Amino acid sequence: MRRGLAGVAVLVAVTALGCGSEDGEAVVVAGTPPATPYAGPLYVRATGSDKSGAAGRALECTGTMYEGGGAETWSEGDGGKTPEGGLRLYFDIEQPDVPHTGYRVERKADGRVLFSYDVGGRTKVAVVVAKDRKNRPGWGPETSASCDPAELPASFTKAHGYEIWTDEDGHRVPTTVVTSSVGAAHCDWQKAHFLQTGKGEKERLYARDPDRVLPSGMLTGSYDGDVRMPASARDTGYRYHDWELWFAADASTAYVRTPDGVEAWPLVKHGTGCV
Repeated sequence: MRRGLAGVAVLVAVTALGCGSEDGEAVVVAGTPPATPYAGPLYVRATGSDKSGAAGRALECTGTMYEGGGAETWSEGDGGKTPEGGLRLYFDIEQPDVPHTGYRVERKADGRVLFSYDVGGRTKVAVVVAKDRKNRPGWGPETSASCDPAELPASFTKAHGYEIWTDEDGHRVPTTVVTSSVGAAHCDWQKAHFLQTGKGEKERLYARDPDRVLPSGMLTGSYDGDVRMPASARDTGYRYHDWELWFAADASTAYVRTPDGVEAWPLVKHGTGCV
């Protein structure tokens, strides 16, 4: 499901094998087999907090796995009649924020099929579908896993509202390190902008609010669109188009250098956001 920034701001040429999606693109394609296809088991018992099973093992992320887990149960008649139908059911049930077209059958074994979405010959989304498992009649998803959105095609991330930053070498930076987006439309925050760094306990959220559309008291300070860069501020090396990201020494303020000057983005108070 589409992730938001702390609940605030939100987030190949091939031959078709199956039916196309609503936009005309094929859900499953012939594709080109990877240089090193996944050769492990298609069923891996879930252990601890990792429920991604074989799908997690099939990923070939540059960084760490972004999301992964098992699937919900479904009723008689809901399951697919074919493996591809099981893949479509995955999209219907989980509503994952990953591409819904362009998957390839990577492996079949023991009543299971591994579908992979590849970028540059490496698996970035993996879905294992199985047939007639306990409380899951017909074909449907058993496990799934995906790499960070930054490892998906730029066309996908742009269309889905991700603002992917780059490092000093021009490489796309994982969204778990830094990401940004416009404010949520259903809260009328489109004129605001949010920037998130870190994840979990290390997560920090900053806001740009030139039109004062955010609720009073939501920010730890005031947004300022024209400030002098503090001598103690450090350049992260992260860039988004012509924006440069700098931070105050105590990370209390994000400074964004633009062609027009320097803006100060204050922190968003923990626990506040758009519902």
